[in-house]
Amino acid sequence: MNKIILFFVLVFCVLNVAFSQSIESKIREFARNEYPNDYEMQQYIYKQQISAYNYMLTVTDKEVKDFAKREYPNDYAMQKYIYDQQLSAKRYSGSFEDSEIEKIAIREYPNDYSMQKYVYEKQLAAKKYMRTVEDQEVKLIAKREYPNDYSMQKYVYDKQLSAKHYMRNVTNLSAKSKAIREYPNDFSMQKYIYDKIVY
Repeated sequence: MNKIILFFVLVFCVLNVAFSQSIESKIREFARNEYPNDYEMQQYIYKQQISAYNYMLTVTDKEVKDFAKREYPNDYAMQKYIYDQQLSAKRYSGSFEDSEIEKIAIREYPNDYSMQKYVYEKQLAAKKYMRTVEDQEVKLIAKREYPNDYSMQKYVYDKQLSAKHYMRNVTNLSAKSKAIREYPNDFSMQKYIYDKIVY
């Protein structure tokens, strides 16, 4: 019985050494490809990659680890960077308070916590902005165009409001009337038509 156990331990050790040598040579080749004519940079990249490889062996969040490996299958330093970035964003996502905005972020990036965090913050800021706007006519245009996207509502609102102010001050009444007739509910397009006629 002891001989069998000893045999399996020996086989495991041999396979482990062979695997380690395989990873080491793979990383050396990666470093050579990055800097084919610079031995010092090859050494730097090699050490960086080995350190990141060992780090990735210790990480515990399998979902985030798999994401990082998919993003950069041959670059352990980038895997480490992506893993840390995604894990931080995943933890942050646990503090999302606005469920409507959270759904928007998850819908846009179902597998990318970092992008969910970015979208969440951008959409939340735009939602707060849209609560403060005063021109209800322009606000309705923005909401009608993008009912489920506060960031785009903000963009449309600002653009339409600017065009509305512009159209208030134009002097060619004939061109203004034609533009309003063509686009009665879109100040941005009114401005476009007006400028096209006048200039």
